[in-house]
Amino acid sequence: MAKVFRPPPFDLAAVLSQPHPTVDLKSKELEERTRTFLKNLTNFKEKAINAITERRKHQSTEKKKILEKTRAVEAETNQCKLKEIELVAQLEREKEERKDAELSVAAFKRQLNTLRDKIASVDVDIEQYRVLTQNLRREKNKERSTLSSYNSHVFPELRSCEERLSCAIEGVEKDRLLVRFSRIDPAEPEKEASFVIDIASETFKIITASPHLPVMPILVNKLNEFRDIYAFFRDVRAAYVQLLDPGPH
Repeated sequence: MAKVFRPPPFDLAAVLSQPHPTVDLKSKELEERTRTFLKNLTNFKEKAINAITERRKHQSTEKKKILEKTRAVEAETNQCKLKEIELVAQLEREKEERKDAELSVAAFKRQLNTLRDKIASVDVDIEQYRVLTQNLRREKNKERSTLSSYNSHVFPELRSCEERLSCAIEGVEKDRLLVRFSRIDPAEPEKEASFVIDIASETFKIITASPHLPVMPILVNKLNEFRDIYAFFRDVRAAYVQLLDPGPH
């Protein structure tokens, strides 16, 4: 508790009874006390101002920190909101993708079942074709054996006929025959004439002829008209002989 200054008791009657009444106001002590009071008041004021200034600085610093934290929290909150929006959108996309994937899987399952049914059907067809192929192979082997037997008898006769007719016939491509004539020029016995005939359709066609035979189109028209292939070979040979040896025959 602060000490309260109390002035000493004042006896007015004693003062008035003096020849020259005076009152000791103790001005020096009052001035000293006043200076001390003012000094203490100034110190108190400065301390109060300093304390208020420090408090304001502290409050300003804390306020800045709080504002920065608030801004950081708001920025983080906004980022979280954006991420939330993105996640929601991503969930929606994944939901749609899952739905599409389920539809695709269901479609693939249906296709798989259809393919399995087709495979089963194809397996049955393959087994049937395998049996048919085996039967055809047996028949072909049988025919090859028969042809080999015929060939052993016919081939020598064919070679003999080719030598006598000076004509050789062989297949060069599918449905095409190469016909070669020899001994058509007495001056050059080794010289040959040949042509390739296409027999794929009902209308016979000459693909190539060597050497060129001017009357070949006429002979081909005659062949397509009368359908006598052997007479055609004979006439072509005669035309080549006439072309290469124009003398009297």
